[in-house]
Amino acid sequence: MAHTAKKYRGLLDWLTTVDHKKIGILYLAAGGFFFLLGGLEAILIRLQLMYPENDLVSAQTYNELLTMHGTTMIFLAAMPLLFGLMNAIVPLQIGARDVAFPFVNSLGFWTFFFGGVLINISWFVGGAPDAGWTSYTPLATEAYAGMGIDFYTIGLQIAGIGTLVGGINFLATIINMRAPGMSFMRMPLFTWSTFIMSLLILFAFPAFAIGIILLTFDRLFDANFFEISAGGNSILWQHIFWIFGHPEVYILILPAFGIISEVISTFSRKRLFGYSSMVFATMLIGFLGFMVWVHHMFTVGMGPIANALFSVATMLIAVPTGIKIFNWLLTMWGGQIRFTTANMFALGFLPTFVMGGVTGVMLSIPAADYQYHDTYFVVAHFHYVIVGGVVFGLFAGVHYWWPKMFGRMLNEGLGKLTFWTFFIGFHLTFFVQHLLGLDGMPRRVFTYLEGQTGWDELNFISTIGALLMGVGTIAALLNIFITSFKKADAPADPWDGRTLEWAIPSPSPEYNFKQLPLVRGLDPLWKEKMAGNTSMTPAEPLGPIHMPNPSILPFFMSLGLFIAGFGFMFQDYEFDNSFMSGIFGSYAVAIIGLVITFGCMFLRSIIDDHGYHIEVDELQDGGVKA
Repeated sequence: MAHTAKKYRGLLDWLTTVDHKKIGILYLAAGGFFFLLGGLEAILIRLQLMYPENDLVSAQTYNELLTMHGTTMIFLAAMPLLFGLMNAIVPLQIGARDVAFPFVNSLGFWTFFFGGVLINISWFVGGAPDAGWTSYTPLATEAYAGMGIDFYTIGLQIAGIGTLVGGINFLATIINMRAPGMSFMRMPLFTWSTFIMSLLILFAFPAFAIGIILLTFDRLFDANFFEISAGGNSILWQHIFWIFGHPEVYILILPAFGIISEVISTFSRKRLFGYSSMVFATMLIGFLGFMVWVHHMFTVGMGPIANALFSVATMLIAVPTGIKIFNWLLTMWGGQIRFTTANMFALGFLPTFVMGGVTGVMLSIPAADYQYHDTYFVVAHFHYVIVGGVVFGLFAGVHYWWPKMFGRMLNEGLGKLTFWTFFIGFHLTFFVQHLLGLDGMPRRVFTYLEGQTGWDELNFISTIGALLMGVGTIAALLNIFITSFKKADAPADPWDGRTLEWAIPSPSPEYNFKQLPLVRGLDPLWKEKMAGNTSMTPAEPLGPIHMPNPSILPFFMSLGLFIAGFGFMFQDYEFDNSFMSGIFGSYAVAIIGLVITFGCMFLRSIIDDHGYHIEVDELQDGGVKA
């Protein structure tokens, strides 16, 4: 039975889309916006610390900047940027026409987006969160922190829904929707890393959700989970946070590992060395990631046995990570290396991440950690892993897959300018922070006295580096802006790629593959090229393709949660206007928001939406535009 296709144009198209490629672009756009916000906050932090006894911002504003920088970069920039690449590329790499649950995919984006907006609105309403990105109790309890922490807890609960359902969606997609012949041990490393990352999300995010729900109950409903004066336990928050927080590091870094594997293999014109060992190393990193969280808590007094166990587990993670580093080096050994922008970021990733790993091993020793803890040495280590690892990986992935997503090649000259300014600026910023930490500078201080050993000069150098990173980011934005005016003329396979995403036109049509491909080995497109074929061998005859209809319901479901969050936060707020106090105090706003959300859920349940079909004659005429 034929069903009429729902088609929208302009803004409504983007608000209602369930196409994984467009949702990937939405993630990249929103994540890029939050990345710029987080970067601006970082620049203000470094400008404040550029000189001793500086008064560019107050101590309170500095705490807010510090908290929002960490929260924004981890939850609202790095995660969605990775989700953008995963949405755009993973279904193509496994030969699928879509993700398993397109509607849920759209819901995941909009809940993330509205959660992120809610957190950042705190700058204008009630003050931003100010207890650090980890929101340690008792600093985050009502006795010490203002309304900003409510924005933090409720905003991250809403955004976390998007991350959790996104992870479940990728698990279902990779398990169930691989093309014929695409066994698990033929999947590309980026798909493998997405799969392991999604498993980590499935097990780690519920712990964080429980923690921020308990903190919300402490703050809004006078519970006593973490309130020490009422019998609560502040160390409990640290356990809950880091049971999630350390797997979160691997949730971020594993997809970056996957990107580096794809880029180095392609631009060395070689199959990835030690594919099987890379897969099992990825699994082992994911498994060990849940067994090391207490290394963030060596100074809380858990005792030598607990500290020793978690110290050994932390050191063990260096083994599978080392396997990956050597396999990447051996992939390049004897290869025909091309120094494209994507590959330069991948090559820059290698020594940078190794340095972050080495300082991680140093921090894994409890006796040494007592000295490094809460100094700038830890700040330097963390940024070498997250920026030197995740952000370098993201830059490599964006330059590598941009033509596949948009049909345009980014300018290589501007790309190399981005690399060198960002790479040099990064090491200027964070290498000297190791020295600052060893010289005793504590983290999270908003100023310092003049004339302390090396602090003045090293902080000045660090700020110059941060400004240089800003120049690199501006160069990347300029590259994107200029490229957007070019004609979409990128070939299907601009890099002479090895995996399935390069077997279809750039940008990809909305149905991805006219006929599902038959996968006959690892690096399936390369295998077909070596057999003398110009395209993938189809696994099915040409036939009608079923597609899902767009829907506005995910947008309004997320908007309802956003409104409900406001309602709960301002229930006890003393407005100047009695009407406002009445509707918030009676939970009317919260109820309206929940009614919108549950109303949309009800409509989704009772309305039978069969989608539509793209018929064979349309496919033979070139199909429909994505």
